[in-house]
Amino acid sequence: MKVLYAIQGTGNGHLSRARDIIPILQNRKIDLDILVSGTQADVGLPHPIKYNLKGWSFIFGKKGGVDMWRTYLKTNSARLQKEIKAVPVEKYDLVINDFEPVSAWACKLKHINCISLSHQAAVISPRAPKPKKNDLIGKTILKNYAPTTIQYGLHFKEYDDKTYTPIIRQEIRTITQSTRNHYTVYLPSYSDAKILNMLLNIKNVDWHVFSKHTTTKYYWHNIAVRPIDNNAFIHSMANSTGVLCGAGFETPAEALHMRKKLMVIPMKGQYEQQCNAASLKEMGVPVIKSLKLKHLEKLRNWVDGDSKIEVNYPDITEKIIGRVLEEAIVGTRI
Repeated sequence: MKVLYAIQGTGNGHLSRARDIIPILQNRKIDLDILVSGTQADVGLPHPIKYNLKGWSFIFGKKGGVDMWRTYLKTNSARLQKEIKAVPVEKYDLVINDFEPVSAWACKLKHINCISLSHQAAVISPRAPKPKKNDLIGKTILKNYAPTTIQYGLHFKEYDDKTYTPIIRQEIRTITQSTRNHYTVYLPSYSDAKILNMLLNIKNVDWHVFSKHTTTKYYWHNIAVRPIDNNAFIHSMANSTGVLCGAGFETPAEALHMRKKLMVIPMKGQYEQQCNAASLKEMGVPVIKSLKLKHLEKLRNWVDGDSKIEVNYPDITEKIIGRVLEEAIVGTRI
């Protein structure tokens, strides 16, 4: 079987998950090609990439949301259409898609089945929690950004029979953990200045801030700020008291798996993160809307408290891939 595995390269979660999925596909003696599109990831793949495309990336801002102007400037519609037309999806027996728009639209235009294995597929499920505020534009983007014909989802809980608990990478499952007097922070849509302005008000702990906006490590009082580094981030999180991060999927899921205290700040104007925040809040995870000082007391109470959420995220990646491949093969026989 010849398989194309297409991965969204904006953010780190999709590529982190792929690092565990790819070896499983390879072990099944599949003729596998990999496609990655996007420009905002800090995590690489230790596997050859057949198609490395610009795709359609959302650019992180510095005030808690997506920088729509920079996103617009970076989006070259003519180039994107050219990439969509150039991907030879018709040469593959199966296309597995992790919220990757180029291959998804190529399949749609050529009337080829495209199987989604992504967190976004679970978020749009009618049974998954949604924010109180309706966001029609956000819903539309989430449903149409990378359209697929069959969906398998990953979420914080199994909300339906095609939704699984998170794929926790082996680096996280096997790392030695401890609890030290620091908190790990990853808020890529905020500037360092905004993060420091908030955290400097809580002086009884240390903060490890991983920033997309610096190229060198520096210190400010009880705060250490350093560039994104996958190994350093994992080590910091594994030895932390808690994790303060955006309401993405992989980092909160990994923090929950490691039994760390967790607080999330969903990105403004990002519907997926608003949905994630609704799910986490339902589970008991504290959520604040922004890094504004009016939320300082809630942040301080979280630091002073000991609220941890119990979850069970077993290693079921083989099971998930097995189902995707089995149902794909059955589908081609019908």
